[in-house]
Amino acid sequence: MGTDRHGLTLEINQVNDEFMLSFKALGKLTHDDYAAITPVLESKLGSVKQPKIRAFVDAEEFRGWEPHAAWDDLKIGLHHGREFTRIAIYGHRDWMDWAARIGSWFIAGEVKHFDDRDAALDWLRRPESANSGR
Repeated sequence: MGTDRHGLTLEINQVNDEFMLSFKALGKLTHDDYAAITPVLESKLGSVKQPKIRAFVDAEEFRGWEPHAAWDDLKIGLHHGREFTRIAIYGHRDWMDWAARIGSWFIAGEVKHFDDRDAALDWLRRPESANSGR
């Protein structure tokens, strides 16, 4: 019987009311993966009245969600969707373009998929006025 590695790591950087979140998804995510990070995320974002969030999602080793974990992910998007200004999804899978389009339905900002990690981070760091293009 093999061991299925999975997990979700979160790094949070905050300057005033602006947050840069960095997620790394590994394997097939579970409810327990979200249960570990959600309280930390909610505590930090809840400390600011109107947070502005940019997020980098490293999905290079992501293999999907268990059903409860998919629901957990959707709940985060629904609860904080108006607060996201940009989400960059990094990975080399064809379905990630589709995931970025679907994700944009749930947030106020832009969601883009990138095959290049540096391009994704550069796009996230650009000022809002320089946000056009890929």
